[in-house]
Amino acid sequence: MPLTDERDIAELLANTRTIAMVGASDRPDRPSYGVMKFLQDWGYRVIPVNPQITGEHVHGEYVWRELAQIGEPIDLVDIFRRPQAAGEAVDEAIAVGAKAVWMQIGVVNEEAAARAEAAGLKVVMDRCPKIDIPRFGVPRIA
Repeated sequence: MPLTDERDIAELLANTRTIAMVGASDRPDRPSYGVMKFLQDWGYRVIPVNPQITGEHVHGEYVWRELAQIGEPIDLVDIFRRPQAAGEAVDEAIAVGAKAVWMQIGVVNEEAAARAEAAGLKVVMDRCPKIDIPRFGVPRIA
């Protein structure tokens, strides 16, 4: 069952250091652009993933085509994709050994969440870390 208790979500965020953002955008008008910058400013390493802009840079980070290319441990995969497309990102997160998946506001995919949980990943759905971090008092990463 996805995490819903604020203490569990705050603990997940407090223990996260590296976030892969699937669906990251280089367009300032897109929500993922602002959320990525917020997370970086809070101290997280955020690695953008978007096959449409692979090889470009967003907020100083190289954009990867897929999670498997990153080649370093990922604590959390933040998914900015339509609910139908979230399952593919979840499957990639499982394959690379991520510790958790976070589906953004409006992204609910129960089957993908069940697969992630069965593989041992923590799951958050239909929430935004940019909202939850200050709401739950998650400390900045030094």
